[in-house]
Amino acid sequence: MMKARIFHIIPVIILLLMYACKPREHYQIKVYETSAQGNKLKEITEFRHEPTTSVITILPDEKYQTILGFGGSFTEASASLLNRLSAENRKNILNAYFGEEGAKYSLTRTHINSCDFSLGQYAYVKIPEDTSLSDFSIAEDMDDIIPMIKEAQQISGEGFKIISSPWTAPPWMKDNNDWRGGKLLKQYYQVWAQYFSKYLSAYREQGIEIWGITVENEPLGNNNNWESMHYSPEEMNDFVANHLGPLMRTQHPDLKILGYDQNRDEELYHWADAMYDNPEVSKYYDGMAVHWYASTYEYFPEALQYAFKKATDKYLIQTEACVDAQVPVWQDDSWYWSEEATDWGWDWAPAYKKHLHPKYVPAYRYARDIIGCLNNHVHGWIDWNMVLDRQGGPNWFKNWCVAPVIVDPDQDEVYFTPLYYVMSHFSRFIRPGAVRTGFEVQDSNIMCTAAVNPDGSIAVIVFNPEKVQKAYRLNIGSQSFDLSIQAQAIQTLIISST
Repeated sequence: MMKARIFHIIPVIILLLMYACKPREHYQIKVYETSAQGNKLKEITEFRHEPTTSVITILPDEKYQTILGFGGSFTEASASLLNRLSAENRKNILNAYFGEEGAKYSLTRTHINSCDFSLGQYAYVKIPEDTSLSDFSIAEDMDDIIPMIKEAQQISGEGFKIISSPWTAPPWMKDNNDWRGGKLLKQYYQVWAQYFSKYLSAYREQGIEIWGITVENEPLGNNNNWESMHYSPEEMNDFVANHLGPLMRTQHPDLKILGYDQNRDEELYHWADAMYDNPEVSKYYDGMAVHWYASTYEYFPEALQYAFKKATDKYLIQTEACVDAQVPVWQDDSWYWSEEATDWGWDWAPAYKKHLHPKYVPAYRYARDIIGCLNNHVHGWIDWNMVLDRQGGPNWFKNWCVAPVIVDPDQDEVYFTPLYYVMSHFSRFIRPGAVRTGFEVQDSNIMCTAAVNPDGSIAVIVFNPEKVQKAYRLNIGSQSFDLSIQAQAIQTLIISST
């Protein structure tokens, strides 16, 4: 009997010895920081050793959404400004956005027909009521948007996806015969679907493959401002399920169709229900697009969670954000780290929504919102204009905004604002195909997100909006790193195994 017990124990001992002898994964770490004190994606190698105020634990076995990427938008405004700069500065900007040593943008957007950030109003057809679209031409884009995209393609090592969005159909297709407001007449639903198809084919002929479309930019729209066209959820479903969706499945089967494309507030619940409750409608939607203008401070986690849970197999993509209703501040980094910027809601929001529109630090808006989106199942995050001038345009409606890169074309000068570096912390280091992973943070004043890249490295973003430096300990597996982050700073930690 004693021998039998020994024979049972020996295999267990062998397994324990094998586990004990198994080499533990050893990690090395690189830290890059951008801060109000002047760091701009600077690699940090020395950290202040002071009492640790927080612990961040990375949980790589917890897996969430796969990341599509991060980037900005090809607008006529941005492209026309590049045309006015010297060849050297044009190349410097595009390298900064798409080059291997730059932000490495991987997910982008552009507009179908004109938008407010165009030099004027235009459509790709000139003949009213020509349902054959016989004169369809993308000539309007050939001098600016298309050259900008092509040059970016040549610079980008890994390439990038493009999402295209219309602000409006040509006025003659609408019930108010105007660029602004109104609805698409039902008699033109199929013609408008064909318009999309012609656009996609024309861009393909230029060597530009469009990855996805949104059905309409901001379908809740506006009546008196810039280009817009209104849909209710039911109207958009009708157009997509009976016209756009079937046509795209036939003529552009790999194209992704995204619905909604407006703010992440209470409307998101209603649109998620409408888009996904009916399987015959839902099958044509590949996901939802959202914007941040309901608040550039609050990122609405409950609404994002609701939209995700409604269709866990669909995309949730942030397709537009910017510091709006604001003229850029030129060559003054400190402004982008101070609580001076406002958004449209500072003046126009009703009283019960004023709390969603405080004066808020521009750099914080981007860091806070992107982290909040990623931690609530968003697959990609796209900024608005890549380049604007010192006025915050050109914009035919004078709807001035801020971009990460500001230029003075008359003086051939370029200003990379802190917003560019904040964007780069995400786009450069969290690559397409990365999978968001779990983490725990003890300090409620520090924001964090993490993702495992396709190459196995782990990118961790740490954001400290406090006006004091913080020491923290990062735990991963059995290993710990004692680190610190400056006051008002964002860091990217790249963790790799050796």
